[in-house]
Amino acid sequence: MIKSIFKKLSKQKTRIQNQVNLYDLIPQRNFEYEINKENLVNILVPKFSNKFLVQNLLPRLKAPYIKIKLDEIGSAVWLEIDGQKNVGEIARQLEERFGERIQPIEERLAKFFAQLNSNKFITFKKKE
Repeated sequence: MIKSIFKKLSKQKTRIQNQVNLYDLIPQRNFEYEINKENLVNILVPKFSNKFLVQNLLPRLKAPYIKIKLDEIGSAVWLEIDGQKNVGEIARQLEERFGERIQPIEERLAKFFAQLNSNKFITFKKKE
């Protein structure tokens, strides 16, 4: 299970090797976020990255971002990502906060981080 997640992660520019443990990697956010009325996170993904479109089309739009809405556990994970904590530390904090509701934590976090990474919402760096 974990090895298949690593295959997806290896497509990153930094080429993470398969023998690296997911719990040792440090996730970093690539996009800004906001907290909505329900205290859940909305990831703010820019609608355009092309400079021409940003300059000419974006000012005419109501919202420059697409909002990706996270659930309670996803929001808690996103807020724990600070570029300093590794996935193992985040898992321990989530387990203390949510207890049995988040089990099986290893599989859930592996899938969630793989999805965030494949959508380029986060990147990983190795622990220094």
